[in-house]
Order: sequence, then structure tokens, then C-alpha cells
Amino acid sequence: MNHQVQDIAAHCEQLPERFIRKEDEEYGNVTNSNASSPAKIPVIDVSLLTSSPLELNRLKIAITTWGCFQAINHGIEGSFLDKVREVSRLFFDLPAEEKKKYLREENDLEGYGNDMVLSDHQILDWTDRLYLTVFPKDQRMLQFWPKSSTEFREVVDDYCSKIELINQVILKAMARSLNMEDNCFLDQYGTTNSKMFARFNYYPPCPWPDKVLGVKPHADGSAVTFLLQDKEVEGLQVLKDGQWFGVPIVPDALTVNVGDQIEIMSNGIFKSPVHRVLVNTKNQRITLAVFCMPQTEKDIGPVDGLITDDTPRLYKNVTYSRDFFFQNYQHGKRTIDACKI
Repeated sequence: MNHQVQDIAAHCEQLPERFIRKEDEEYGNVTNSNASSPAKIPVIDVSLLTSSPLELNRLKIAITTWGCFQAINHGIEGSFLDKVREVSRLFFDLPAEEKKKYLREENDLEGYGNDMVLSDHQILDWTDRLYLTVFPKDQRMLQFWPKSSTEFREVVDDYCSKIELINQVILKAMARSLNMEDNCFLDQYGTTNSKMFARFNYYPPCPWPDKVLGVKPHADGSAVTFLLQDKEVEGLQVLKDGQWFGVPIVPDALTVNVGDQIEIMSNGIFKSPVHRVLVNTKNQRITLAVFCMPQTEKDIGPVDGLITDDTPRLYKNVTYSRDFFFQNYQHGKRTIDACKI
């Protein structure tokens, strides 16, 4: 298991057993949707969220039903999104020996590698990742930031700074959609010590696509997640009403989903969706997920104004750490279940 998935895909004639998926134990009663009928994931015009009650209501419907949406007119130029994709691809195109300079420590998330192995029975994802702390800047572990591209650090820093601005717009809009004060989620999230992690994902082609998963079913432990999809190759699926739906690629859009922490803050009104990633036999897929996390030294919990006699508190106050999330994820458990009253 010291080999990266990219190497296994290139040289392995038989699928290693550790990658062979079991029928989704927690989601065994769900079926794949027709691949030719991708989900009608709601499309939200971010530029209208401060001025249009209609768009605000569409946002509310999107994240109470799907838990996700395609964000357009978000203020990031398509040419710059292509630049982000390019620096991502350049890293994964490096020779194996060069990438190994950025290998993560055995029991840490930061850096390059595949799944952290926590048990002998764990099924591994068919993906390699570069996982980086972006904010706060003083917590960056720069030894894991690729130096082969002179633009990597500048492009990632600029992109994530733009994402943080969009994140604040969306958090305020979520609050207004519930007729709450603008900052009711931001006050818990924090604006000075909040955290942001970037995960660059490489999914190699797989000769056995029906036997593996690019990412096993899970919901995110973030407040909000922003996914920059591959420009051509799909793979993300969302679970809704007991069925998996493919998430289509919308040009220049960001795929945004609510994480567990906003589900908790909203007292269960907004849904943190379970999702997974499929792979295919022909095409590699490269994506970038940015996880926006509240300041970790603070407990989060349901906003007081959303707790009533008719809508009692569903979640206790918790400190939702990265380690807390991944220990549950690698065992196929939903972390949010441990937070319910």
C-alpha cells in the first residue's frame, strides 16, 4: 500500500483486494441512476443573492432538498479557473520520484498520498490526493507545496482568497433565506481564525471501474465545500431520496455543497448530502475541493433562533475537528450521527 494509485493503475494487472468495494453497507438499498439522466442540480446565480428574493428562495430550496447547487456568476473568471486546473494537472503529471518529495507522513493528512489506513478492513479509494492547509497562512506546511511550478503557490493562494469571499456571501445568504440576521452563521464560523483546506484529487482510469470507488460514500465535515470539477470528465454522484444522481459539469460553475457543520448550525434545515465518486476505464479526472471550516477552538451548535417548540434542538454543541471527521469517514460512518441528541 506504499504505492500511489496512479502507479497501480499503470502497472497492475490484477486489482489489489484492498480497493475492491463492498456493496455500500450503509446505503445498500440504493441504486445507480441512469447515467444518461444526470441530476437537475439547482443552478444559483451568486451575483443575485444580495438583491433578489427569488434567488434567495431558490438557494434555500436547493440546500434543503439537494444540499448542493451549481454556483454561477460567482466572480471568478473562467480563464482563471482553467489556470487552477492547469497547476493541479502539472503536479500530478510530475514523475513519480518528484511527487514523492511531497509524500505525507504515515499518520497525517497533510501532503501527497492516498488513503490514511486506519484498519486492516478499510476499503481504499481509487484516488491520489494532495492535501494542503491554506488558511490560516501561519499554519501552512510549505514543505508539501509543490515547487516545480513557480505559479502553484500564487494561483492557489489567489483562488482560495476568492473562495473565502464567495463563502461569506453564501453564508450570509443562507441566513437571510431563513429570515435570520445576516451573520448568525458567520458569528459561529468566525472570520479571522477560520480554516481552509485544499484537496487536489487525481482519479486514474481504472480497468475495473465497477469494482472500485474514487471516493467512498460520505458527507463532508466542513461548513461549506467548493468543488472545481474536471472540465470534461464527470464522476461525482449525490444521494437523494434513496437514489444516486450524477452531478453534471456546468461550464465555469463551482459545485457547492453544505457540510455537516452547517447542517448542525441550521438545526437540520439545511442538509449535508451524502456523495461518492465513480471512476471510468478511459479518462483520468482531476478536481479540486476546498473545505471551509469554522475556527476549531470554538464549539458550534444550532443557532438559537432556529430552536423552537415546533423545531426542538436536534444537535448538541460540538468541536468538529478534522481528526474527528476522518476517523469516522475511514470506517464508513457519518460523523454527524455522533452529534445528534
